[in-house]
Amino acid sequence: MVHETGGGVYSVVLDDESRIEASLRGRLKKEQRTGSRVVIGDEVDVRIVPAAATIESVRERRTELVRRGRGRMPKILAANLDRVFVVIALREPRGSLQLVDRMLVLVESSGMRPVLVLNKADLENTESTSTDWSALYGSIGYRVLVTSASTGEGIPEFHDELCSGSSALIGPSGAGKSTLLNAVDPSLELRTGVLSRKTGTGRHTTVGSRLITLECGGLVADTPGFGDVGLWAVDPKAVGSCFPEFGGPAEECRFRGCTHVHEPGCAVREAMEDGLIAPSRLENYVLMRQEAEEQEVF
Repeated sequence: MVHETGGGVYSVVLDDESRIEASLRGRLKKEQRTGSRVVIGDEVDVRIVPAAATIESVRERRTELVRRGRGRMPKILAANLDRVFVVIALREPRGSLQLVDRMLVLVESSGMRPVLVLNKADLENTESTSTDWSALYGSIGYRVLVTSASTGEGIPEFHDELCSGSSALIGPSGAGKSTLLNAVDPSLELRTGVLSRKTGTGRHTTVGSRLITLECGGLVADTPGFGDVGLWAVDPKAVGSCFPEFGGPAEECRFRGCTHVHEPGCAVREAMEDGLIAPSRLENYVLMRQEAEEQEVF
């Protein structure tokens, strides 16, 4: 499995747990793949000779964590992961419901299980936001962790989730992803940063992508932070399926294929009016569906 990439060199952990550095075979460089040819988490076949090692083939990916990159191109963050932690700071920098929903849909559309982490709960004036957001997303069925590396709140639960299978942490720079990992496994000594005084946003402290093996045995992808979340190649008709609470009401819509945007007799909009679906969720769904429709034009 590929554990680190950079500069055309790939760090691969073999079945016997040994690690080698390998390059990409020439013909693989010409293959058409979604986004990067090889990313962390990829399972690969390696040919080892005395002078060098080369990646001969990349096995089919079970999952891909993918978002839109520059120029509307796909950006693959990692492959073959079991779950993704969406880390949002309650303050400094404060997240938003739209950012939370975009991150959750990004994970849902990639076929993985999201866990929402509301971080920096030790800061002042975060309690009401923490309570409201925990209630909102918990009622939908998401696992929600409220954490603070400073006080230790939620760290044992975060540790237990991390220590089985493979995971990734995503969220904007400054949300505290590296700090949380250091709290779980201090031996990692990951770089952490401070907020920009000018913008109030985080500075990137993780500049490359790699899979880290924790002392407890879990694997976690350490990826650069990002706050601009664009979906990639999501069918507009599938966006609604990334909102779990829409499922039941959608079956009662008057029209088959209801977009939940403008049709009469839309049970999803009726559920929102009855207080069963949060207005912010429907509003953010409409925005993301519109973006998916616009993307189909290109």
